[in-house]
Amino acid sequence: MSHSQRSDIFLLDAERTTWHDETLWFVRQKRDKAVYATPEFQELRQLASDIKDHTLSRLDFYLQQFEENARRNGVQVHWAADAHEHNQIVLSLLKQHNATRVVKSKSMLTEECHLNPYLIKHGVDVIDTDLGERIIQLRDEAPSHVVLPAIHLKKEDVGDTFHLHLGTEKGNNDPQQLTETARQHLREKFLASEVAISGVNFAVAETGSVVVCTNEGNADLGVNLAKVHIACMGMEKLIPRLSDLSVFTRILTRSATGQPITTYTSHFSKPAEGKEMHVVIVDNGRTKQLGRPDFRASLKCIRCGACMNTCPVYRRSGGHSYDFTIPGPIGAILSPNIDMRKHASLPFASTLCGSCTDVCPVKIDIHTQLYKWRQVLGQAGEIPASKKWSMRLLSRVLAKPAVYGLGSKIARQSLRLLPHGLTHGKGYNPWAVARELPEPPKQSFREWYAQQAVK
Repeated sequence: MSHSQRSDIFLLDAERTTWHDETLWFVRQKRDKAVYATPEFQELRQLASDIKDHTLSRLDFYLQQFEENARRNGVQVHWAADAHEHNQIVLSLLKQHNATRVVKSKSMLTEECHLNPYLIKHGVDVIDTDLGERIIQLRDEAPSHVVLPAIHLKKEDVGDTFHLHLGTEKGNNDPQQLTETARQHLREKFLASEVAISGVNFAVAETGSVVVCTNEGNADLGVNLAKVHIACMGMEKLIPRLSDLSVFTRILTRSATGQPITTYTSHFSKPAEGKEMHVVIVDNGRTKQLGRPDFRASLKCIRCGACMNTCPVYRRSGGHSYDFTIPGPIGAILSPNIDMRKHASLPFASTLCGSCTDVCPVKIDIHTQLYKWRQVLGQAGEIPASKKWSMRLLSRVLAKPAVYGLGSKIARQSLRLLPHGLTHGKGYNPWAVARELPEPPKQSFREWYAQQAVK
């Protein structure tokens, strides 16, 4: 299904749609308050953008530097060309240690690679320890947001899920009690785990260390209790120096949730005595995106979710309507690079209002890239035939003033004379189902201008 078709399903529940819209706008407002309270925020945005631009321009050098320093620290570094190789590497490491119990903190990369179902298929018990991720894992759903994975759910949904899977009292929707139940449930999983898998927010080439930002401390608990730590990262997560990190930690959570900083900003540089640490560096289409001059800036993304919180289309259609690991405006740029045909509808799921670009903490020109992806998709023949032929017809009409003038006159007369049900019917004019067309003018601007010129 296309984005619009999946959106129709989300929109069937009007109350939930309104709640989803208002909740995300509330998060956007929290972001604004945090930004306005930081006078140098725009300078931080520019500096972060410049650091990322520089890193991407010398990515090969910084990847080698990171690997050398990480190995010097006693970390084992692995390279994966795609999602399948990444999953194979992780599974092979688990088999080396005869591990069947794994705890995992939030990692959009492992979601992108579909690691969980791969490991489960091979007999591994994988438990997501981020509360939102655990909720949707119990429901067998994908995250609908990069920072707030269960934002599409209400507390009543969580109560029903916990009653079904964790044995809470039916109808118990108290957030504090549900959270305590989750804590007790997850504590058992932490203590029984043999391997901990984490994502990576930033990787510092200068030190060979990885940085993980969380609000729940689940990554720290998992890593410190398990004998093996596997950190999975996209190759674009690199920054050159440790001194660069503070720029990003200051803009990340201010943009994401309006916090000054994440509760935990954890540095993992080397394994503790008697333990192992592995870093899996993944390409999975990133070098291809890097080679696209119009779209390489999308690799600067730090996964804050600000573009989703502000996007009027995302807020009213839900994250699952994108059918991609990273939803929202940034996902609509990244997804066609992975599978152009499957995700051809996503760059069109935007008003091109530019709000996403305005709030992006690393100054990615998101709405411009969405527009350029539409051009690429059109040239590649990956847009629906109805849209392609209607655009061709429209371009010919607009190229001939006489034809355009005649068509405008016919349209005005039709709106005036035809029954309302015909001009606003869903089968004829879906746009007007929830909107009222304006009263048609008696004459066009061109006709009025011609009269004034005569006078």
